[in-house]
Amino acid sequence: MIHACSARGYTMFELMLTLTVAAILAAIAYPSLVRARSSSIEASTVTSMRAIVSAQAVFAGSCSSGFYAPSLSWLTRPSAAGLDGFLGSEFRADVVDRLGYRIRFTPGPAAATAPKTCNGLAAGHAVREYFVAADPVQTTGAVAQGRHFGVNASGSIFAGIKRVRPAYSGTPPAPARPL
Repeated sequence: MIHACSARGYTMFELMLTLTVAAILAAIAYPSLVRARSSSIEASTVTSMRAIVSAQAVFAGSCSSGFYAPSLSWLTRPSAAGLDGFLGSEFRADVVDRLGYRIRFTPGPAAATAPKTCNGLAAGHAVREYFVAADPVQTTGAVAQGRHFGVNASGSIFAGIKRVRPAYSGTPPAPARPL
């Protein structure tokens, strides 16, 4: 004997209850996903800034007698010996938009005593100091990143809730704090 109940299906109440539970779970999980995404974007930005600092250190140590490149494009150029550049090609300009952040390179004044570099930079054009800032492109709305970053030749990365003002040496002014 077949029961009529076996072919019945879900009631409207059961469907609404299931959808409500799913919506509550999504509402709980969404803020965590947004925070995780924001954290991963910030970590990637900090990694890019560390790559710039490392490229400048290698350039200074092996190519320019202790001086720094005056722009990111000089770090992407290969040496006269045909070796690869010091930095990846995504940094061919001094202002780069990457993953919701605008990364800006600012050189210090040219050093008159700087020699010609291994990748063709003329004598007297390398610099003694530089500053790199990273600011969120979107500063309002649901997907805005919150922190601003800055780094100089010291290699210490600073973060703040407002734009980190350039400091070619030492610590940038408040509210920037070291990471």
